[in-house]
Amino acid sequence: MGLGNRLTDLQMKTMSVLHRAVLAASGGRLLASFGSMPAVELHTIGRSSGKRRTTMLTAPVHGPQRYVLIASKGGDDRHPQWYLNLVANPDVELTVHGNTLKLRARTASPAEKAELWPQIVAAYRGYDGYQQKTDRDIPVVICEPRPR
Repeated sequence: MGLGNRLTDLQMKTMSVLHRAVLAASGGRLLASFGSMPAVELHTIGRSSGKRRTTMLTAPVHGPQRYVLIASKGGDDRHPQWYLNLVANPDVELTVHGNTLKLRARTASPAEKAELWPQIVAAYRGYDGYQQKTDRDIPVVICEPRPR
């Protein structure tokens, strides 16, 4: 992995750690949302390590027990690690406003992505720029309750 990729990865991890720290220190009052998008803590299991991993994200489309996440990595040509982890193990947890939900994550089909994309871009126009920046098809992830 080149120096540029390592710096990008370090920057992303640092932002996530700082976001979680501010959210925790403020009792969930600061940085709980970005515009209309709630800040969410995605908990995955590392596909190589088997360890619990936590990443701060936003959910541009959300409803009761359904959250849509965007694996944009700022328009990087590589998928984010959290996305690779949930592809390997789709049983995830999502903490939203202090409540942790046990969900199953899946990549949206092309038809689902086409239907969701206008809502996603309406919530944050930057996602459209990220998609234009890369040749990678940025995955849209749908998190819904796990089957019983």
